[in-house]
Amino acid sequence: MTFEGYRAFNDPYVYNGTSVLKNKLKTRDAAALTVFEIEMTAVRAAEPPPTGRFGPAHFRAVHRHLFQDVYSWAGHYRTVRTGKSGNWFCYPEHIPREMERVFGDLRRNEYLAGRSFGDFAHGAASFLADLNAIHPFRDGNGRAQLTFLGLATVKAGHSIDLGRIQPEEFLRAMILSFSGDVGALTRQIVSLRT
Repeated sequence: MTFEGYRAFNDPYVYNGTSVLKNKLKTRDAAALTVFEIEMTAVRAAEPPPTGRFGPAHFRAVHRHLFQDVYSWAGHYRTVRTGKSGNWFCYPEHIPREMERVFGDLRRNEYLAGRSFGDFAHGAASFLADLNAIHPFRDGNGRAQLTFLGLATVKAGHSIDLGRIQPEEFLRAMILSFSGDVGALTRQIVSLRT
């Protein structure tokens, strides 16, 4: 897969001389990897997601579940510094601490249960914004976040339809959330309510 707009230095995750992530298909062809990743993650996404305690280990299990057929590092925190569009994500040496903080906040907020859907959506948007800024994995953060959002929604007593996501609008909302504006992301989550 190519990562236009991403920046990483001394990246052990890619094949030398390419921007293609090392993968289980062993292809150095970006288009072939994209197709392979889409197919494999779609198969895994159709399966029941891992259960857990809604903490960092559970989130890692979700990522591992989705990407286990594609990357050997699925479910493992990244070890390189990376960013996108001039914004750096959490440095790898801080990822474990920041993941504990974000999931600790979620736990202290009782997993957003017992709230109106609007309040839940705002809390979920703030959680996703923090999680996205950490960007714990080398790739696949967004898909893992959305899968986890689905699980967290059920745990909070609500329901959403992730199939309603408008990818470009959702991505724009995620980008805005990186600077602390979770309004658009909250509205995106509200639009998924069933």
